[in-house]
Amino acid sequence: MERTLDLPERTFRVTRLDLVKYAGASGDFNPIHWSDRFATSVGLPGVIAHGLLTMALVGRALTEWAGNPAGIVDFNVRFTRPVVVPDTDEGAELVVRAALREWTDEGYAVLDITATSAGEKVLSQARATVRPA
Repeated sequence: MERTLDLPERTFRVTRLDLVKYAGASGDFNPIHWSDRFATSVGLPGVIAHGLLTMALVGRALTEWAGNPAGIVDFNVRFTRPVVVPDTDEGAELVVRAALREWTDEGYAVLDITATSAGEKVLSQARATVRPA
């Protein structure tokens, strides 16, 4: 019997308020995450989201797809481009998609993940192994 896995696209909104909250929770108060002046002075296009916040949002999509937070067996990414967060009420969008790569003999789903913001890929080599509920 062939099994399939439905992986609906998930979109997250990231605002400057989210960056402030994440900085407080993580202790990462690097000014590239809150100061346009500083971020542009070091060559960035503006304030950027914390890389691990981006990864955490992808992780949230994975746990929703798996149906169980403990179902994430393995999760790896490489950061390729920052998520630029404008100083607007709308902020930035992070769009997460995943495609089933294969089923393992143990019944785990191996997923290839795509995460984009402003039409640009922000992660590469993103892959997860999940045990669906």
